[in-house]
Amino acid sequence: MTRNLRLERIAAGVTDRRYLARPLLAEAAQDSWEVPIGVDSAGTANQNENRGNELKAAFNRYIGIDYSGAENCNSSLKGLRVYMADHSSEPREVAPPPGLRKYWTRKAIAEWLVEKLSETCHALVGIDHGFSFPQRYFEKYRLPHDWTVFLNDFQKHWPTDEKNTYVDFVREGECGDGASRCGDSRWRRIAEVRAGAKSVFHFDVPGSVAKSTHAGIPWLRFLRRRAKDRIHFWPFDGWKVPPGKSAVVEVYPALWSHSFLRDGRNSHQQDAYAATEWLRRSDQDGSLERFFSPSLTAHEKEVPKVEGWILGIA
Repeated sequence: MTRNLRLERIAAGVTDRRYLARPLLAEAAQDSWEVPIGVDSAGTANQNENRGNELKAAFNRYIGIDYSGAENCNSSLKGLRVYMADHSSEPREVAPPPGLRKYWTRKAIAEWLVEKLSETCHALVGIDHGFSFPQRYFEKYRLPHDWTVFLNDFQKHWPTDEKNTYVDFVREGECGDGASRCGDSRWRRIAEVRAGAKSVFHFDVPGSVAKSTHAGIPWLRFLRRRAKDRIHFWPFDGWKVPPGKSAVVEVYPALWSHSFLRDGRNSHQQDAYAATEWLRRSDQDGSLERFFSPSLTAHEKEVPKVEGWILGIA
């Protein structure tokens, strides 16, 4: 069985024909920005169906982010891509705010998310990097099973949200204290084992999320401190998302990217698009609730409160 087919089966249903994205107008170029969301590209014929979906959906805005751990937090990176959708529109790429160069920076994404999650819309945000580390890491460094404590401790040793700080600078001992908080590439979280994903400590190999994870975790801390009780970080704040709250979740776009037509998007755009569209469709067809409660034993359900979980792994 190929890896892609296995991932599609794990995603529990995304290979069904109804999960294939409708063809969109071809982009003028890979890096051209999509039009703003809010216009139903399917036309008036689908409006009644959309209204029905809105009534059962838990969220009314969906954001997918393909992440990058390259360079520093103020670097304009082609690998950072943001897509957004609502009930009546397919995902559209979001351009970085005025004043930035052509692409997003990690800092700008974090600040933009704080702004968006402060609005009245209830958003579901999927970010493509690990949100925490395997239980073995907590045991090695005798850390309490508390995600907020983990975030603070990690940022202290890996200050990759600070100016001119590369992940590799910390790895090489030029700043921070990464040597005091490092892991083993053989350690994997339960969700990574189930998904067939690489360890968050597996650096310098194709398909690795180690660098993006080490660059992104301090920005989760930033979001948690800035947005406070407006965001539910799933599953650390509980398996159930309270009604009326926005949620931030870890996603693994490889589960879905091959199930949606590419339509001229590059790999980073496709991952962000696929994450956004899967979140939107799963919320509207009612399957999202099942993915918010994956099939785990009582013991297994306690571990992800520290390790985290990948939404989409049933």
